[in-house]
Amino acid sequence: MFDVLVIGGGHAGCEAACAAARRGARVALLTFRADDLGQMSCNPSIGGVGKGHLVREVDAMGGIMARAADCAAIHRRMLNASKGSAVRGPRVQADRRLYRRAVADLVVRSNVTLIEGEAVALRQVGSVVGGIEIADGTTIGAKAVVLTTGTFLGATMFRGEERWTGGRQGGQAATALGAQIRELGLAQGRLKTGTPPRLDGRTIDWSRTVAQPSDRMPWTMGLRANPTAQPQLSCAITRTNQRSHDVIRKSLGRSPLFAGAIEGRGPRYCPSIEDKVHRFGDRDGHQIFLEPEGLDTSLVYPNGISTSLPGDVQIELVRSIEGLERAEIVQPGYAVEYEYADPRRLEPTFQHREMSGLFFAGQLNGTTGYEEAAAQGLVAGLNAAAVALSVAAVRFDRGASYIGVLADDLTLQGVSEPYRMLTARSEYRLHLRADNAVSRLGPLALELGVLDSEQEALVRHRLEAKVQAAGELEVRVIGSELGLDDTARKPLSEWVRREDASASVRAMLGHIAAIDEAIDDAIYAPYLTRQKDELAARSRDCELAIPISFEFDRVPGLSTEMRERLEQAGPADIDQASRVPGITPAALSALHFALMRNAA
Repeated sequence: MFDVLVIGGGHAGCEAACAAARRGARVALLTFRADDLGQMSCNPSIGGVGKGHLVREVDAMGGIMARAADCAAIHRRMLNASKGSAVRGPRVQADRRLYRRAVADLVVRSNVTLIEGEAVALRQVGSVVGGIEIADGTTIGAKAVVLTTGTFLGATMFRGEERWTGGRQGGQAATALGAQIRELGLAQGRLKTGTPPRLDGRTIDWSRTVAQPSDRMPWTMGLRANPTAQPQLSCAITRTNQRSHDVIRKSLGRSPLFAGAIEGRGPRYCPSIEDKVHRFGDRDGHQIFLEPEGLDTSLVYPNGISTSLPGDVQIELVRSIEGLERAEIVQPGYAVEYEYADPRRLEPTFQHREMSGLFFAGQLNGTTGYEEAAAQGLVAGLNAAAVALSVAAVRFDRGASYIGVLADDLTLQGVSEPYRMLTARSEYRLHLRADNAVSRLGPLALELGVLDSEQEALVRHRLEAKVQAAGELEVRVIGSELGLDDTARKPLSEWVRREDASASVRAMLGHIAAIDEAIDDAIYAPYLTRQKDELAARSRDCELAIPISFEFDRVPGLSTEMRERLEQAGPADIDQASRVPGITPAALSALHFALMRNAA
């Protein structure tokens, strides 16, 4: 009998198992193959805008994703580096083999028992889940079960006219468990994802592409990594062209997506190349990032041409692209359609509302992405351990973390398409920066006791350094001391907000640990006050009417997704708009501003 049993060894499952173990539970992880722990089924990268924020938060809670990513990073890039720190997104390309090895090592070191096998049925007494039956007839008992089946539940794979069962290339589908999930009424529907063909980098003409080197300034995903652990490789950029689009258009009838074979909706922000060409026919090209898959392999991941077109069409498509005219496909792309559960039937802890001891995490909840899966795994693992050990549940506030935003959005609004984390999904996004994840979540991690001795010391040091840095910014100086023609005496926290003084303040205090985070706090302080006022105003104006003839496409800052959702729902006022599934706080702010301007 285990305290916690995790089903699935992907990003959600590994994070859940380690989180439960850190909380003191006796944990087992059941997976088809132990060698596939932490497998990067799609792109070989971790992080990005919104996603990188999640990784930093998981790390602040003692999670493993950032540590594995740093061990395997072969290319680092801070996205939006020229913009404000709230929207900067740390992202790394990872060596697939090194990442998988790092994850497996971290799971084993967490004292998690690994079991190979296929889960075929939940064991339950009434509405209480108490374990799982595996294919050989063995029953594994547990006080709490975490399902992290990813894309494997009732999964079907597609490429052109081909169709076969499986959750990824070379992987089987969880067919029996999927049937039980449907029988219990836990399945909501089907979603779709896909992957591009893998290329042989030795057959690419790199001179005809645009090189994208790794960042020169070293940084890490996690608190305790060596930023130069692995040699750094360059990525490259190319584009599709009119010839590429012609290849796709003439073959749409052979695409399972357009032939009606695939019913599930795919991720809005990572559509297949055939979907891009169909939806955005006026564009002359789409960007493709050529990403190396590892140090000891020639495989290249062409990010941007996910496809389920037939293999022969994929060859013609790839060779129509500049730099890829002689490229060889090592593994053709494909699509996967899989079952997902309705996350609205879950508590914010990801425990099922009607089945005690049963938790869901990862793509099973209708999300897309390794990072979203890891964040859910962390929450589910911590709380599965809480159920098993009869201790307090852990809930993440949306005002303090993107993990809280994720849990809140999923369990309250649900999904109609694969959910991806975006900074726009948080009304507190100016506060929820990637660089202050430890300040936001470190105290909670210390309170729960889920950090090992090394990370606990690092977190305590970071928190203490932040307090010291903030204190240094309250020192009052005369403007002339910063090279300004100004005799006023003000705290450095005010001077640093001036563009002509910011560099001087940073140079003066650059030797102080955590000073960059403290400076960003000071810079954002007035905006946070304004944001708070805007939220209060929106709350007061919740009955502000939206005219029937209102043109949502004329609202500045409203994305295509938000416009489509609002046009379909036709809300009568701001309050109704706030309850439209998938509407982000940023969209509500833009709508509120537009309505107030029209009313003036």
